[in-house]
Amino acid sequence: TTMTTDNEGDIGKRMEKTVAALRATLGKMRSGRARPEMLDAVVVKCYGSDMPLNQTASVSVSDPRTILISPWDKQNAAAIEKAVRDADLGLNPAVQGDVVRVSVPPLSEERRMELAKIAAREGESAKIAARNIRRQAITDVKARVKQKEIGEDEGKQQEQKIGKATDDAIANIDAIVNEKRKELMSE
Repeated sequence: TTMTTDNEGDIGKRMEKTVAALRATLGKMRSGRARPEMLDAVVVKCYGSDMPLNQTASVSVSDPRTILISPWDKQNAAAIEKAVRDADLGLNPAVQGDVVRVSVPPLSEERRMELAKIAAREGESAKIAARNIRRQAITDVKARVKQKEIGEDEGKQQEQKIGKATDDAIANIDAIVNEKRKELMSE
């Protein structure tokens, strides 16, 4: 039954991808707290091409309201500052010597509430994706039982494993969304 383990592994991977995608989406969502991931989407024009920020500099947090960008090539500081400013993230970068300092202003109460709702919506979308993966996997198992590729007992066991993988994914999704909401509300 090598096909079974592949199927289970595949379902687990697909669930993990759904959870990872949610984590990435919410990681980019700006809260009032400085986080390096906030700049993941920034693209810098240097050496005649567009490069992701993390390929041109190291990005760290110096305090809860400040991101520090240290360009590997000091000549790129101005290009990095411009890229962060143009990324439309509501951030205000400033070149100071060899580094670019990015101040992260606090969010208004209204904006925090709005972002918390968006986080919840993203979580719902991820849960729907997980349930769709479950439904498809169970449909596949039932078809294999019907075609006598696997026995009924094995089919039931697989369905239980699929159910558990789905429950785990949904629990992870809830935890990620709650963590993000907590972060947004504790500014």
